[in-house]
Amino acid sequence: MPELAEVLFYTRQWDAGMGQRIVRVLVHPSARVFRGGHVGQLAAGLTGKTYQRPFAHGKNMLFAFSGGHWLGGHLGMTGEMLAADPAHTPEKHDHLVLYTAAAALVYRDPRMFGHWRYEKGDEAPAWWRALPPEVLSRAFTLRHVQHILTRRARTPLKPLLLDQAFFPGIGNWMADEVLWQLRLHPSTPSGACDAAALRAAVQTITRTAVKTIGRDWSDPPRSWLFLHRWKAGGHCPRCHAALERGEFRGRTACWCPQCVLPNSALDRRVAPSRR
Repeated sequence: MPELAEVLFYTRQWDAGMGQRIVRVLVHPSARVFRGGHVGQLAAGLTGKTYQRPFAHGKNMLFAFSGGHWLGGHLGMTGEMLAADPAHTPEKHDHLVLYTAAAALVYRDPRMFGHWRYEKGDEAPAWWRALPPEVLSRAFTLRHVQHILTRRARTPLKPLLLDQAFFPGIGNWMADEVLWQLRLHPSTPSGACDAAALRAAVQTITRTAVKTIGRDWSDPPRSWLFLHRWKAGGHCPRCHAALERGEFRGRTACWCPQCVLPNSALDRRVAPSRR
């Protein structure tokens, strides 16, 4: 599933239509990505409006149009955004296309795990305003992180980092990267983690991901776990030991058994990965 930086990259793919008037809207009414209805309102509401700007918050996206019209989206596992030629002919999995004179703004999703909603109002929708503090925002303070760790002291760090109510935008690879850089096992109890170190790691990794993946889809540093975690047989870029992978609470985890700090794990009994 796209994470914070990937989502930011995709929101920028519609920049080709920024400042342009939407002349036509193509939408598949039966597509599951429009759960909750409003499909007819979406097409009618956005036609004739000007696309103004995108916003990204964690794994969520919001697109502003003139007249107080808003389009909110979530990419799910296979969703992607792209700008095509203004004469673009929709492909099988193009569930939403906004046509402008300069470009066709396309949302494509083969498995339809994404979610889109249309709303109208003078300010951003209530659900958007209710999202938790972003990890790079001023509100993501040391006190805020310490409060999270205290509240969920017995929760293993890996699933806590994946909880979008606390760490919006952090997904599987970013959580593994945070833990690897801190030398912590995925099952480390959250209450045993240093809040300042965790906050610093999350923010540093996020900033770098935004500057690389989020900007032009380029890779983060080779010294990171990122480029070594995907395939079985990979080795730790820090100590060169064989990486271990397993299924932890339903999610794949990757870590270096040599780098983890002694006694950092609550439960090392991680199920073998099915991948």
